[in-house]
Amino acid sequence: MNQVMQEQPGTKSPEQPLYSPGLEGVIAGESALCQVDEGEAGLRYRGYAIGDLAEWSSFEDVAYLLLIGHLPTRNELDSFTALLRDNRILPEPVQRFVDRLQSGLHPMDVLRTGISLLGLSDPDAQDGSHEANLRKSMRLLSQIPLLIADSHRVMSGTVLRRPDESQHFAQHLLHLVAGRKDGERGAAMAEALNVSLILYAEHEFNASTFAARVTASTLTDLHGAITAAVATLKGPLHGGANEAVASMLIDIGRPERAESWVREALADKRRVMGFGHRVLRQGDARSAIIQRHAERLSHLCGDHRWYGIASVLHRIMREEKGLHPNLDFYTAVAYLLMGIPRELSTPLFVCSRITGWCAHVMEQQEHNRLIRPRALYTGPTPRTYEPVDRRT
Repeated sequence: MNQVMQEQPGTKSPEQPLYSPGLEGVIAGESALCQVDEGEAGLRYRGYAIGDLAEWSSFEDVAYLLLIGHLPTRNELDSFTALLRDNRILPEPVQRFVDRLQSGLHPMDVLRTGISLLGLSDPDAQDGSHEANLRKSMRLLSQIPLLIADSHRVMSGTVLRRPDESQHFAQHLLHLVAGRKDGERGAAMAEALNVSLILYAEHEFNASTFAARVTASTLTDLHGAITAAVATLKGPLHGGANEAVASMLIDIGRPERAESWVREALADKRRVMGFGHRVLRQGDARSAIIQRHAERLSHLCGDHRWYGIASVLHRIMREEKGLHPNLDFYTAVAYLLMGIPRELSTPLFVCSRITGWCAHVMEQQEHNRLIRPRALYTGPTPRTYEPVDRRT
């Protein structure tokens, strides 16, 4: 395994330290939260197969599993769901910040700042204990959907939506960002969103999670670590990829254009978003799960554009490049069919991944060691200092 060889003071390394760009393949820590394995084990949250969780669980079920450590009993789940409902409110300073937003701001920038402000308003702001961090995590899980929806309402000038407080997390979120969806289609949309939230909830040491753990390793506060994670997730090579996929599908416009578009992109060596994964080289099992929901929604909605475009891109990228779609690819199809605004694709990622981030922050701080890697120096060899008047 690649690792940086640490030299003892006064000694010289017998060979050049090993270097892995982007820390690829480096084991940087231990975690009991998520197993990412392309072999028989597959993807598991605390030992449970992702396929089973997506098939049978609610997002609240999975959030409890990640934050608390076990799947809840019926009474535990009911209490947890009620607690999430009770925390669906933004503190007054945060609401004032939202109400003064101007159009044109990036939703992820607003979310990053809003979460930092939530840290100032949290009743446990000065308490870094595990119990306090757990309470903060549950409040963030409830507050972030409101922060996203209210800020989008203000910046876009749309009407504020307040759903029935008895709705479960996915129904609540869908109504906040896309309006009320009734009947069979509405139920299918809520189910697909629930599944996407489960699939996005956790994925080991991805960039944003590792950023949160690095920040948490200094023993700073939970909101600070989550703010770092949000800033990391904004990047188009990480969470911003799902918004980029939606933009690509909209740019293509119709299935008849898909093949010529992707072949031209490949010829020009342009990146086709939604394909490939740093760790999952043989394909992302999560993609196949959300693909089924995207296909079902396309039939129920009578709108086959997005799924048709995606199917063509999927086929050609597999044939020409041997690449498989990642989770973002068919999730973008499902979100477009739900009527979720494209610019909210990445913020919705946060609604889910907040569970994994918070669980990682608590895990890091319970068994903490400051994360401080070394760098391979590539600068000049030793040089003699010259006073300013003698420099030429």
